[in-house]
Amino acid sequence: MARRALALLLAATSFSALTGCGGVNAQSPRSVLRAYGESLSAGRAEEAYGLLSKDARQGVTVETYKVTVGRNKEESAELGKLLLRPTDDPYVTATVPLASGETVTLVLEDGRWKVDGAALDFYSQATPRQAIVGFLRAFSRRRWDVLIKYTPDAHHEGLTEQRLKDAWGEGKPEGTRIAELVEAIRQALPTATIEETGDRATMTYGSAGAVDFVREHGAWKIEDLR
Repeated sequence: MARRALALLLAATSFSALTGCGGVNAQSPRSVLRAYGESLSAGRAEEAYGLLSKDARQGVTVETYKVTVGRNKEESAELGKLLLRPTDDPYVTATVPLASGETVTLVLEDGRWKVDGAALDFYSQATPRQAIVGFLRAFSRRRWDVLIKYTPDAHHEGLTEQRLKDAWGEGKPEGTRIAELVEAIRQALPTATIEETGDRATMTYGSAGAVDFVREHGAWKIEDLR
C-alpha cells in the first residue's frame, strides 16, 4: 500500500476532534476504533470517513477517501480487522501548545486526564522542537553545562563550560549575536514548522532565519543557528 494511503486510513486514530456517527460512543476510543474497523472491513468508506478527525479530513474529500479505500481494498480490510482486535487499551493523549512554543502532553488514565511526566524534562532532546526549547531555556539561564549537551560531536572537542561562557557571556560580541538570534527564535517558535529528514531537521523562521538540527546517539542537537 502506498504510504499516503496508509497514513490516510490510519488517520482515525487521532482522537482530538472525532465527529462520530450514529451508534458510536465518541467518548470511548475503543468504540470509535471498533466502528472504524468495522467500516473498513466492510468497505463502507463513507461511514469510515465520518469517523475521521477534522484535521484528518482537511484537504481530503469523501470522494478522495473512497478512491483510496477502493484502490486498497485488501489493505483496508486487513487494517479493519486489526483495529477490531487491539492488543491493549488505547493510549490516549492530548497536546496543549504554550505561548513559549513548548507543548505539554496529557494522558487519559482511568477516565481522568493527567499531566505526562515529560513536562518535568526541562532540557529534553527527544524531538527537534524540544531541543530548541531546551536550548533557549538554557541560554537564558546561562546554563553553560546544559548548552554543551546540545553541541554536536563534531564541535564538542575541547569545549568546556568556561570556554562557552567566555564566548557567549554578557558583553561578548558573539554572545550578543546569539542573544539576538535566541530572541528572534523564541518569538517565532509558537508558529514555526520543523521539517525532519532522517537524522537531520531544519526549522525556518522570519524571512531568512533557520535552525539546523542533527540527531546523535538518539538525542537532537543544535548544529547551526542563523
